[in-house]
Amino acid sequence: MGAYELIKGDENKYFSVEDGFTERELLSLTETAKDGVSSEGRRRHVVPSPPSKQRLVSLDVFRGVTVVLMIVVDDAGGIIPAINHSPWNGVTLADFVMPFFLFIVGVSLALAYKRVSGRANATRKAVIRALKLLILGLVLQGGYFHGINNLTFGVDITSIRWMGILQRIAVAYLFVAICEIWLKVDDDDEKFCFLRKYRFQMMVALSLTIIYMALLYGLYVPDWEYQITSGSSTDTLKTYLVKCGVRGDTGPGCNAVGLIDRKLLGIQHLYKRPIYARTKDCSIDSPDYGPLPSTAPSWCQAPFDPEGILSSVMAIVTCLIGLHFGHVIVHVKDHKDRILHWMIPSTCFVVVGFLLDFSGMHVNKVLYTFSYTCVTAGVAGLLFAGTYIMVDVYACRRPTVIFEWMGMHALMIYILVACNVFPILIQGFYWKQPQTNVLKLIGIGY
Repeated sequence: MGAYELIKGDENKYFSVEDGFTERELLSLTETAKDGVSSEGRRRHVVPSPPSKQRLVSLDVFRGVTVVLMIVVDDAGGIIPAINHSPWNGVTLADFVMPFFLFIVGVSLALAYKRVSGRANATRKAVIRALKLLILGLVLQGGYFHGINNLTFGVDITSIRWMGILQRIAVAYLFVAICEIWLKVDDDDEKFCFLRKYRFQMMVALSLTIIYMALLYGLYVPDWEYQITSGSSTDTLKTYLVKCGVRGDTGPGCNAVGLIDRKLLGIQHLYKRPIYARTKDCSIDSPDYGPLPSTAPSWCQAPFDPEGILSSVMAIVTCLIGLHFGHVIVHVKDHKDRILHWMIPSTCFVVVGFLLDFSGMHVNKVLYTFSYTCVTAGVAGLLFAGTYIMVDVYACRRPTVIFEWMGMHALMIYILVACNVFPILIQGFYWKQPQTNVLKLIGIGY
């Protein structure tokens, strides 16, 4: 939809359908202005101007790169342990995927809500979008689909997994969208726009970080127990006792993140295949899954959700950092200034994150520690700035066309590929028996 520039004397004005004009009225103004003089006796010319809204190509490219990264680590992570998720402390290539998506959500929200005509209506739309994403996550990651090795479907509500990747993104999206709609000051002073206009959002990010740190290091974790099926019989349950009685522990068995999830969500609703089962303590094939060592701790088989409640608090902070990077796009127009506003804080985040890791606050994706937040958000900012320089500054778009397309269809690709929907659809067509299908022929599935 084009915008139109009204030239009247020395004044330039832009009009579009957002100002109450229809497209026909704007075209009529254009034709009328060509013939002469306005009622005020001044000659006016209405000429088409460039579109008022231009899509940020680098954002789509960066999102597409993240989708490709997700597919690579999901498919090759089991073969190449170096790129698979870290079993506990540390960071690998796979551990950057989730923060990158959250960072992109934040940038997108800054662009989507740079002008809010009605806060209540914008909030209602944000809630609806978040609910759609939440419900989609429950269906795809709550246990409804049983994977490519089983053609059955359905989930027992008593054991459904409430949290997941899409659920976390939905929560972060809604929280940050509300912050952007309601917690920015109407101040036209560009000199202090980031410090003054968005000071309440910065206070929210700081408050969430303090709350997370206080709970992670201050919450007392008592002894707890869990039950799992023993052997091949599903009726035989074995009870394990995990001895804790500690405060501020960030190990797999006695951390506050797991405690909050067990209390609020219920242990039966947590992820059944915990990432720490790949640690040396729990697997003789570490860093891959494998049989338990004879000296395995009691917590090795306990459910643990990598997208739990407390860890999602810092996920929201990552999204808020992305929101700030989006604000730079809205308020800073010069390429060089934008890059400086991105590179300086990104570099600081990475340095601070690794300094915290060396000092004992380990980078940990499952707990979503503050050091992990700093490192991943900083790397996301640096890569986004690099993508912006390549695509939007130097207009080098041809090599990134496929990434741009994938970025514009990221959710659909994620559903089809990462959630195994596409393999399940293919496997649904077989010859005489379920085991005779295309996936079997190429070595996937049965």
